[in-house]
Amino acid sequence: MFMYLYELRDYFAPFNVFRYVSFRCVMTMITALCMSFMYPRFIGKLLERQVGQVVRDDGPQSHLKKRGTPTMGGSLILLSLVVSTLLWADLSNHYVWIFLSITTFFGAVGFIDDYLKIKEKGSKGLPGRWKLILQFFITGIAMVVLFQDQTLHYSSELYFPFLAADKFSLSLPIIAYALFAMVVIVGTSNAVNLTDGLDGLAIAPVSVAAGTFLILCYIGGTILQFPVNVDGVSTYASFDIAAYLKMPYIAGINELCIGCSAIIGSGIGFLWFNSYPAQVFMGDLGSLSLGGALGTLAVLSKNELLSLIICGLFLLEAISVITQTTSYKLTGKRVFKMAPIHHHFELKGWAEPKVIVRFWIISILLALIAIASLKIR
Repeated sequence: MFMYLYELRDYFAPFNVFRYVSFRCVMTMITALCMSFMYPRFIGKLLERQVGQVVRDDGPQSHLKKRGTPTMGGSLILLSLVVSTLLWADLSNHYVWIFLSITTFFGAVGFIDDYLKIKEKGSKGLPGRWKLILQFFITGIAMVVLFQDQTLHYSSELYFPFLAADKFSLSLPIIAYALFAMVVIVGTSNAVNLTDGLDGLAIAPVSVAAGTFLILCYIGGTILQFPVNVDGVSTYASFDIAAYLKMPYIAGINELCIGCSAIIGSGIGFLWFNSYPAQVFMGDLGSLSLGGALGTLAVLSKNELLSLIICGLFLLEAISVITQTTSYKLTGKRVFKMAPIHHHFELKGWAEPKVIVRFWIISILLALIAIASLKIR
Protein backbone atom coordinates (compact mmCIF):
# COMPACT_ATOMS: atom_id res chain seq x y z
CA MET A 1 0.00 0.00 0.00
CA PHE A 2 2.69 2.50 1.05
CA MET A 3 4.67 1.57 -2.07
CA TYR A 4 2.23 3.58 -4.16
CA LEU A 5 3.57 6.74 -2.52
CA TYR A 6 6.44 6.23 -4.97
CA GLU A 7 4.11 7.51 -7.68
CA LEU A 8 4.18 10.91 -5.94
CA ARG A 9 7.98 11.19 -6.07
CA ASP A 10 7.78 14.06 -8.58
CA TYR A 11 5.93 16.11 -5.97
CA PHE A 12 7.98 15.00 -2.98
CA ALA A 13 11.40 13.54 -3.82
CA PRO A 14 11.88 11.50 -0.57
CA PHE A 15 8.96 9.27 -1.67
CA ASN A 16 11.42 7.72 -4.12
CA VAL A 17 12.66 5.54 -1.24
CA PHE A 18 9.45 3.47 -1.39
CA ARG A 19 10.58 1.83 -4.62
CA TYR A 20 13.37 -0.03 -2.83
CA VAL A 21 12.61 -3.50 -1.49
CA SER A 22 15.41 -3.13 1.09
CA PHE A 23 13.78 -0.05 2.65
CA ARG A 24 10.34 -1.63 2.70
CA CYS A 25 11.78 -4.81 4.28
CA VAL A 26 13.09 -2.80 7.22
CA MET A 27 9.80 -0.94 7.61
CA THR A 28 7.81 -4.18 7.38
CA MET A 29 9.89 -5.72 10.15
CA ILE A 30 9.44 -2.65 12.35
CA THR A 31 5.67 -2.59 11.69
CA ALA A 32 5.23 -6.28 12.56
CA LEU A 33 7.41 -5.90 15.64
CA CYS A 34 5.46 -2.87 16.87
CA MET A 35 2.20 -4.79 16.55
CA SER A 36 3.58 -7.24 19.15
CA PHE A 37 3.08 -4.48 21.75
CA MET A 38 -0.52 -5.72 21.76
CA TYR A 39 0.51 -9.01 23.40
CA PRO A 40 0.14 -8.00 27.10
CA ARG A 41 -3.49 -6.99 26.57
CA PHE A 42 -4.05 -9.93 24.22
CA ILE A 43 -2.71 -12.40 26.78
CA GLY A 44 -4.98 -10.83 29.40
CA LYS A 45 -8.01 -11.38 27.16
CA LEU A 46 -7.03 -15.02 26.62
CA LEU A 47 -6.76 -15.52 30.40
CA GLU A 48 -10.20 -13.94 30.91
CA ARG A 49 -11.73 -16.32 28.38
CA GLN A 50 -9.75 -19.28 29.80
CA VAL A 51 -8.20 -20.08 26.42
CA GLY A 52 -5.53 -22.31 27.96
CA GLN A 53 -3.12 -24.94 26.69
CA VAL A 54 -4.07 -28.61 27.01
CA VAL A 55 -1.08 -30.74 28.11
CA ARG A 56 -0.77 -34.50 27.54
CA ASP A 57 -0.50 -36.57 30.72
CA ASP A 58 1.95 -39.00 29.11
CA GLY A 59 4.52 -36.29 28.30
CA PRO A 60 7.38 -34.95 30.43
CA GLN A 61 6.09 -34.23 33.93
CA SER A 62 7.69 -30.77 33.86
CA HIS A 63 5.12 -29.78 31.23
CA LEU A 64 2.14 -30.29 33.53
CA LYS A 65 2.76 -26.88 35.08
CA LYS A 66 2.16 -25.33 31.63
CA ARG A 67 -1.45 -26.47 31.66
CA GLY A 68 -3.71 -23.44 31.33
CA THR A 69 -1.07 -21.16 29.78
CA PRO A 70 -2.84 -19.01 27.14
CA THR A 71 -2.67 -20.46 23.65
CA MET A 72 -3.68 -19.31 20.14
CA GLY A 73 -1.07 -16.55 20.36
CA GLY A 74 -0.45 -17.36 16.71
CA SER A 75 -3.53 -15.32 15.83
CA LEU A 76 -1.59 -12.13 16.61
CA ILE A 77 1.46 -13.45 14.72
CA LEU A 78 -0.74 -14.03 11.69
CA LEU A 79 -2.42 -10.63 12.04
CA SER A 80 0.95 -8.87 12.28
CA LEU A 81 2.30 -10.81 9.30
CA VAL A 82 -0.67 -10.12 7.05
CA VAL A 83 -1.17 -6.45 7.98
CA SER A 84 2.50 -5.49 7.69
CA THR A 85 2.81 -7.31 4.34
CA LEU A 86 -0.29 -5.58 2.97
CA LEU A 87 1.04 -2.20 4.09
CA TRP A 88 4.50 -2.47 2.56
CA ALA A 89 4.35 -4.97 -0.34
CA ASP A 90 3.60 -4.27 -3.98
CA LEU A 91 0.00 -5.49 -4.08
CA SER A 92 0.08 -5.86 -7.85
CA ASN A 93 2.57 -8.71 -7.40
CA HIS A 94 0.72 -12.03 -7.66
CA TYR A 95 3.39 -13.94 -5.72
CA VAL A 96 2.49 -11.85 -2.67
CA TRP A 97 -1.18 -12.85 -2.88
CA ILE A 98 -0.37 -16.56 -3.26
CA PHE A 99 1.93 -16.33 -0.23
CA LEU A 100 -0.68 -14.52 1.87
CA SER A 101 -3.51 -16.81 0.79
CA ILE A 102 -1.77 -20.06 1.73
CA THR A 103 -0.51 -18.59 5.00
CA THR A 104 -3.94 -17.28 5.99
CA PHE A 105 -5.93 -20.40 5.02
CA PHE A 106 -3.45 -22.67 6.81
CA GLY A 107 -3.95 -20.43 9.83
CA ALA A 108 -7.71 -21.03 9.52
CA VAL A 109 -7.11 -24.81 9.61
CA GLY A 110 -4.99 -24.32 12.72
CA PHE A 111 -7.70 -22.18 14.31
CA ILE A 112 -10.26 -24.98 13.87
CA ASP A 113 -7.82 -27.43 15.47
CA ASP A 114 -7.10 -25.14 18.43
CA TYR A 115 -10.78 -24.34 18.92
CA LEU A 116 -11.74 -28.02 19.08
CA LYS A 117 -8.95 -28.75 21.57
CA ILE A 118 -10.11 -25.96 23.86
CA LYS A 119 -13.78 -26.82 23.47
CA GLU A 120 -13.25 -30.55 24.16
CA LYS A 121 -10.50 -29.89 26.74
CA GLY A 122 -8.35 -32.55 25.09
CA SER A 123 -5.28 -32.81 22.88
CA LYS A 124 -6.93 -34.41 19.83
CA GLY A 125 -8.53 -31.47 18.03
CA LEU A 126 -9.13 -31.75 14.30
CA PRO A 127 -8.39 -35.31 13.07
CA GLY A 128 -5.08 -35.53 11.21
CA ARG A 129 -6.65 -36.77 7.97
CA TRP A 130 -8.94 -33.74 7.82
CA LYS A 131 -6.00 -31.41 8.41
CA LEU A 132 -4.19 -32.96 5.47
CA ILE A 133 -7.26 -32.95 3.24
CA LEU A 134 -7.85 -29.25 3.88
CA GLN A 135 -4.17 -28.36 3.45
CA PHE A 136 -3.82 -30.27 0.19
CA PHE A 137 -7.06 -28.72 -1.07
CA ILE A 138 -5.72 -25.22 -0.34
CA THR A 139 -2.34 -25.88 -1.93
CA GLY A 140 -4.02 -27.57 -4.90
CA ILE A 141 -5.97 -24.40 -5.66
CA ALA A 142 -2.79 -22.37 -5.24
CA MET A 143 -0.97 -24.57 -7.78
CA VAL A 144 -3.76 -24.15 -10.31
CA VAL A 145 -3.60 -20.36 -9.90
CA LEU A 146 0.20 -20.39 -10.07
CA PHE A 147 0.37 -22.20 -13.40
CA GLN A 148 -2.71 -20.59 -14.93
CA ASP A 149 -1.53 -17.04 -14.18
CA GLN A 150 -0.02 -15.88 -17.48
CA THR A 151 1.72 -12.93 -15.84
CA LEU A 152 4.00 -15.15 -13.73
CA HIS A 153 5.48 -17.48 -16.38
CA TYR A 154 6.17 -19.97 -13.58
CA SER A 155 8.08 -23.09 -14.63
CA SER A 156 8.06 -26.68 -13.43
CA GLU A 157 11.87 -26.83 -13.34
CA LEU A 158 13.49 -28.34 -10.27
CA TYR A 159 16.89 -26.98 -9.24
CA PHE A 160 19.51 -28.66 -7.08
CA PRO A 161 21.54 -27.18 -4.20
CA PHE A 162 25.28 -26.79 -4.84
CA LEU A 163 24.76 -27.21 -8.62
CA ALA A 164 24.64 -24.40 -11.21
CA ALA A 165 21.05 -23.68 -12.22
CA ASP A 166 22.02 -23.00 -15.85
CA LYS A 167 23.58 -26.46 -16.23
CA PHE A 168 21.75 -28.76 -13.82
CA SER A 169 17.97 -28.83 -13.53
CA LEU A 170 15.16 -31.33 -13.88
CA SER A 171 12.13 -30.48 -15.99
CA LEU A 172 9.07 -32.16 -14.49
CA PRO A 173 5.57 -32.48 -15.96
CA ILE A 174 3.39 -29.75 -14.47
CA ILE A 175 1.16 -32.22 -12.61
CA ALA A 176 4.17 -34.04 -11.11
CA TYR A 177 5.77 -30.76 -10.06
CA ALA A 178 2.51 -29.44 -8.60
CA LEU A 179 2.08 -32.58 -6.48
CA PHE A 180 5.69 -32.31 -5.31
CA ALA A 181 5.23 -28.62 -4.45
CA MET A 182 2.07 -29.43 -2.50
CA VAL A 183 3.95 -32.05 -0.47
CA VAL A 184 6.71 -29.51 0.27
CA ILE A 185 4.26 -26.89 1.55
CA VAL A 186 2.04 -29.26 3.55
CA GLY A 187 5.04 -31.19 4.87
CA THR A 188 6.81 -28.04 6.05
CA SER A 189 3.64 -26.79 7.72
CA ASN A 190 3.16 -29.98 9.73
CA ALA A 191 6.87 -30.28 10.52
CA VAL A 192 6.81 -26.82 12.13
CA ASN A 193 3.68 -27.88 13.99
CA LEU A 194 5.51 -30.92 15.43
CA THR A 195 8.47 -28.73 16.46
CA ASP A 196 6.28 -26.36 18.45
CA GLY A 197 6.47 -28.30 21.71
CA LEU A 198 8.77 -26.25 23.94
CA ASP A 199 8.88 -22.57 24.88
CA GLY A 200 10.32 -20.64 21.94
CA LEU A 201 11.57 -23.80 20.22
CA ALA A 202 9.75 -23.26 16.92
CA ILE A 203 9.51 -19.49 16.51
CA ALA A 204 13.25 -18.75 16.53
CA PRO A 205 14.13 -21.33 13.83
CA VAL A 206 11.13 -20.12 11.81
CA SER A 207 12.57 -16.59 11.93
CA VAL A 208 16.03 -17.86 10.97
CA ALA A 209 14.56 -19.77 8.01
CA ALA A 210 12.58 -16.68 6.96
CA GLY A 211 15.79 -14.63 7.05
CA THR A 212 17.46 -17.18 4.79
CA PHE A 213 14.58 -17.10 2.31
CA LEU A 214 14.73 -13.29 2.42
CA ILE A 215 18.30 -13.46 1.07
CA LEU A 216 17.35 -16.06 -1.56
CA CYS A 217 14.28 -14.15 -2.75
CA TYR A 218 16.24 -10.91 -3.02
CA ILE A 219 19.01 -12.56 -5.04
CA GLY A 220 16.59 -14.53 -7.20
CA GLY A 221 14.54 -11.53 -8.28
CA THR A 222 16.85 -8.50 -8.27
CA ILE A 223 18.79 -6.95 -11.12
CA LEU A 224 20.91 -4.11 -9.80
CA GLN A 225 21.32 -0.96 -11.85
CA PHE A 226 24.05 1.57 -11.25
CA PRO A 227 25.27 4.67 -13.13
CA VAL A 228 28.37 4.41 -15.30
CA ASN A 229 30.18 6.76 -17.64
CA VAL A 230 31.00 5.38 -21.09
CA ASP A 231 33.02 7.67 -23.35
CA GLY A 232 31.73 10.69 -21.50
CA VAL A 233 28.11 9.54 -21.74
CA SER A 234 26.22 8.81 -18.52
CA THR A 235 24.20 5.62 -18.64
CA TYR A 236 23.17 2.68 -16.48
CA ALA A 237 24.71 -0.77 -16.25
CA SER A 238 22.85 -3.83 -14.99
CA PHE A 239 24.08 -6.62 -12.77
CA ASP A 240 22.07 -9.85 -12.54
CA ILE A 241 22.89 -11.28 -9.09
CA ALA A 242 21.06 -14.53 -9.78
CA ALA A 243 23.01 -15.19 -12.99
CA TYR A 244 26.29 -14.38 -11.24
CA LEU A 245 25.54 -16.89 -8.46
CA LYS A 246 24.10 -19.38 -10.99
CA MET A 247 20.62 -19.31 -9.47
CA PRO A 248 17.33 -19.21 -11.39
CA TYR A 249 16.05 -15.67 -11.98
CA ILE A 250 12.34 -15.22 -11.20
CA ALA A 251 10.96 -11.81 -12.06
CA GLY A 252 9.10 -10.25 -9.12
CA ILE A 253 10.07 -12.86 -6.55
CA ASN A 254 12.09 -10.27 -4.61
CA GLU A 255 8.77 -8.80 -3.46
CA LEU A 256 8.41 -11.84 -1.20
CA CYS A 257 11.24 -10.34 0.86
CA ILE A 258 8.46 -8.27 2.42
CA GLY A 259 6.67 -11.43 3.57
CA CYS A 260 9.94 -12.81 4.97
CA SER A 261 10.50 -9.59 6.92
CA ALA A 262 6.95 -9.77 8.27
CA ILE A 263 7.63 -13.29 9.58
CA ILE A 264 10.85 -12.15 11.25
CA GLY A 265 9.29 -9.06 12.84
CA SER A 266 6.20 -10.84 14.13
CA GLY A 267 8.34 -13.81 15.22
CA ILE A 268 10.74 -11.71 17.27
CA GLY A 269 7.82 -9.89 18.89
CA PHE A 270 6.17 -13.21 19.78
CA LEU A 271 9.43 -14.67 21.11
CA TRP A 272 9.58 -11.92 23.75
CA PHE A 273 6.51 -13.47 25.36
CA ASN A 274 7.06 -17.08 24.27
CA SER A 275 10.62 -17.46 25.59
CA TYR A 276 11.10 -19.75 28.59
CA PRO A 277 8.98 -19.70 30.72
CA ALA A 278 6.33 -18.90 28.10
CA GLN A 279 3.50 -16.48 28.82
CA VAL A 280 1.65 -17.55 25.69
CA PHE A 281 1.80 -20.37 23.10
CA MET A 282 1.23 -19.93 19.36
CA GLY A 283 -0.99 -23.00 19.00
CA ASP A 284 -1.65 -24.79 15.73
CA LEU A 285 -3.00 -21.53 14.31
CA GLY A 286 0.52 -20.10 14.44
CA SER A 287 2.59 -23.18 13.65
CA LEU A 288 0.55 -24.36 10.65
CA SER A 289 0.39 -20.88 9.11
CA LEU A 290 4.09 -20.15 9.63
CA GLY A 291 5.08 -23.58 8.35
CA GLY A 292 2.85 -23.07 5.32
CA ALA A 293 4.49 -19.68 4.75
CA LEU A 294 7.99 -21.20 4.76
CA GLY A 295 6.94 -24.01 2.43
CA THR A 296 5.37 -21.49 0.06
CA LEU A 297 8.53 -19.37 0.05
CA ALA A 298 10.57 -22.48 -0.79
CA VAL A 299 8.33 -23.36 -3.74
CA LEU A 300 7.83 -19.87 -5.19
CA SER A 301 11.55 -19.04 -4.99
CA LYS A 302 12.44 -22.42 -6.61
CA ASN A 303 14.37 -23.55 -3.54
CA GLU A 304 12.29 -26.64 -2.83
CA LEU A 305 15.28 -28.97 -2.39
CA LEU A 306 17.45 -26.38 -0.64
CA SER A 307 14.62 -26.03 1.89
CA LEU A 308 15.53 -29.53 3.12
CA ILE A 309 18.62 -27.85 4.57
CA ILE A 310 17.03 -24.53 5.56
CA CYS A 311 14.17 -26.30 7.34
CA GLY A 312 16.36 -29.24 8.38
CA LEU A 313 15.48 -28.91 12.05
CA PHE A 314 11.77 -29.22 11.29
CA LEU A 315 12.53 -32.16 9.01
CA LEU A 316 14.42 -33.87 11.83
CA GLU A 317 11.43 -33.47 14.14
CA ALA A 318 9.06 -34.92 11.53
CA ILE A 319 11.37 -37.85 10.77
CA SER A 320 11.63 -38.66 14.48
CA VAL A 321 7.83 -38.96 14.70
CA ILE A 322 7.60 -41.08 11.53
CA THR A 323 10.43 -43.33 12.75
CA GLN A 324 8.88 -43.74 16.21
CA THR A 325 5.42 -44.52 14.82
CA THR A 326 6.70 -46.97 12.18
CA SER A 327 8.99 -48.78 14.60
CA TYR A 328 6.26 -49.19 17.21
CA LYS A 329 3.72 -50.49 14.69
CA LEU A 330 6.14 -52.97 13.13
CA THR A 331 8.14 -54.17 16.13
CA GLY A 332 6.31 -52.88 19.20
CA LYS A 333 9.50 -51.07 20.24
CA ARG A 334 10.24 -47.35 20.46
CA VAL A 335 13.39 -45.83 18.96
CA PHE A 336 13.16 -42.71 21.13
CA LYS A 337 12.01 -42.23 24.69
CA MET A 338 9.35 -39.96 23.22
CA ALA A 339 8.70 -38.25 19.90
CA PRO A 340 9.08 -35.58 18.58
CA ILE A 341 12.79 -35.78 19.31
CA HIS A 342 12.96 -32.68 21.54
CA HIS A 343 10.97 -34.64 24.15
CA HIS A 344 13.49 -37.49 23.86
CA PHE A 345 16.27 -35.19 25.04
CA GLU A 346 14.08 -33.84 27.83
CA LEU A 347 13.46 -37.35 29.13
CA LYS A 348 17.20 -38.01 28.93
CA GLY A 349 17.65 -35.29 31.53
CA TRP A 350 18.37 -32.19 29.45
CA ALA A 351 16.84 -29.03 30.90
CA GLU A 352 14.22 -27.46 28.65
CA PRO A 353 16.25 -24.25 28.01
CA LYS A 354 19.26 -26.37 26.98
CA VAL A 355 17.20 -28.29 24.41
CA ILE A 356 15.75 -25.06 23.06
CA VAL A 357 19.03 -23.17 22.67
CA ARG A 358 20.87 -26.14 21.14
CA PHE A 359 18.10 -26.61 18.59
CA TRP A 360 18.33 -22.89 17.80
CA ILE A 361 22.05 -23.30 17.16
CA ILE A 362 21.36 -26.19 14.79
CA SER A 363 18.88 -24.07 12.82
CA ILE A 364 21.45 -21.25 12.48
CA LEU A 365 24.14 -23.68 11.29
CA LEU A 366 21.78 -25.13 8.68
CA ALA A 367 20.92 -21.61 7.48
CA LEU A 368 24.62 -20.82 7.08
CA ILE A 369 25.14 -24.01 5.06
CA ALA A 370 22.23 -23.03 2.80
CA ILE A 371 23.70 -19.55 2.25
CA ALA A 372 27.15 -21.04 1.61
CA SER A 373 25.62 -23.14 -1.17
CA LEU A 374 25.22 -19.95 -3.19
CA LYS A 375 28.98 -19.86 -3.84
CA ILE A 376 29.42 -23.61 -4.19
CA ARG A 377 27.79 -24.10 -7.56
